Amino acid sequence: MNTFFLIAVFAYLCGSIPFGYILVRLFLKTDVRQTGSGNIGATNVARTGAKGLAILTLFLDALKGFAAVSLSAIISVAIAGEPRDRITIIQSFAGLFAILGHLYPVWLKFKGGKGVATALGVFLAIAPMPVGIVLGLFALVVLITHYISLGSILAAAAFPFLVYLIYRDHFPPAAYAMIAASSLLIIWKHRTNIQRLLAGTENRFPANKPTESKA
Repeated sequence: MNTFFLIAVFAYLCGSIPFGYILVRLFLKTDVRQTGSGNIGATNVARTGAKGLAILTLFLDALKGFAAVSLSAIISVAIAGEPRDRITIIQSFAGLFAILGHLYPVWLKFKGGKGVATALGVFLAIAPMPVGIVLGLFALVVLITHYISLGSILAAAAFPFLVYLIYRDHFPPAAYAMIAASSLLIIWKHRTNIQRLLAGTENRFPANKPTESKA
């Protein structure tokens, strides 16, 4: 139990690093939360006009998710002595808390991003094979519809099912549950996007003017 508590704290703190906010503050001397959707993720960083910072934000947000999962697994086995047959559960647990850290960072009064990039890093560390499929799905949906939010939602929804199909004999039920919970969190954070999609008022990407979309 102590191991899981330490992992939860460690993964949450990794995930809570607000790279988008930090980069825009450092290089543009502005608050990214005052731009576009008010989100701290790469999509909203791009709305500042700093495409390079947006790409770097995407990379770092994914990296922190990957690092939180990978380091938690190493720490739990090598230092805490957790058995290797629990590694997938530990990774999924760490990934869930890394995503929670991005969504609700203590440093920004628990107001974070949508968690898509962080989840990408988390899922890549836990189950890399389905990641390529969901990335393809995301790209296809965005290419056809120009809705980043719709691509993110469908990719998040598809991931747990793909994990089950590919790893059904290797992942314990607890790991599946936490992976599914992580995907549901991503979808939940897109609930206003879902409302706009249903109403036909969601903005497409690229847009001709600043939008309030929180993709």
